[in-house]
Amino acid sequence: MARIPGSVLRLAARQNDAITVAQADRLGLTKHRVARLVAAGHWQRLHRGVVVVHSGPLPWLTRARAGLLYAGPGAALSHASAGYLHRFLRAEPSLVDVSVPAHRRVMRSDGLVVHLRRAMPSTTAGIVSVGRADTVVDLVASRGDVDEAVSVVCAAVRAGTRPDEILAALSARPAVGRRRLLEELLGAVRDGVESALELRYQRDVERRHGLPRSRAQARRVVGGRWTRADRRYDDVGLTVELDGEVAHPGGRTDDDVWRDNAVLLSFGDLTLRYRWRHVLRPCATAVQVGVALRRLGWRGSPRPCGPTCSVAPR
Repeated sequence: MARIPGSVLRLAARQNDAITVAQADRLGLTKHRVARLVAAGHWQRLHRGVVVVHSGPLPWLTRARAGLLYAGPGAALSHASAGYLHRFLRAEPSLVDVSVPAHRRVMRSDGLVVHLRRAMPSTTAGIVSVGRADTVVDLVASRGDVDEAVSVVCAAVRAGTRPDEILAALSARPAVGRRRLLEELLGAVRDGVESALELRYQRDVERRHGLPRSRAQARRVVGGRWTRADRRYDDVGLTVELDGEVAHPGGRTDDDVWRDNAVLLSFGDLTLRYRWRHVLRPCATAVQVGVALRRLGWRGSPRPCGPTCSVAPR
């Protein structure tokens, strides 16, 4: 096999092992030689006019770069692909999402989803993608499940995206879907909500049943160590821990047990611990929290959220 020009391999290395046939041709490797390399199984063709310069497994970044090269000038990773790149989503997307200006047309290709945009938002350097704030707006607008949308917003804020950045991106796109949901989620995040489970507890257990408002992510020193409670009712000394599967995949950890015992010994606080299956039964959970609050001195009473609610009328 004739030697492949070093300039071709160097450019491909800078592009996650992907290169267009046109780029290779400009660097002295004709399209006929590229076709022979693909036919012999040395290289792989991902899209029309885009190849990968090896025959091995295709990492996600290679597939993403190949999608950008195929989509052409002005393209940027977006939606789930940008969310994965920005670490808002944990799971590697099976398809590559790219956005292109609306005046352009890109032919369909396997493994690629093309989004047309009237106005392209700001993009990142390196492997070009839609910026973090606009990616949050895209993902919330496209998520079918509210819990997924909550997880995206919380993950974006944990990754350093400021809520005001997301609001600015939202205000620049008046026609985007699920605006009120995103505004509500950003408000909850500002209040300390860090997961879909916490949002459901705040909304479905507390607010809908007239329980007092708890303090989110309550930090204090217990036994010489900083601890943080998911929810705390400071006036009566009640702590609520919300153990989602991601945070506590096997149930309570040793640290959880130590913290609960230390809080009880130091402050006499009662700790209630709930998981997804409990918060998905908000009426029954509200009854239990209400009993605990009243035993600890709360003078109010929970109220039923509807005719079938298990909370007894006042």
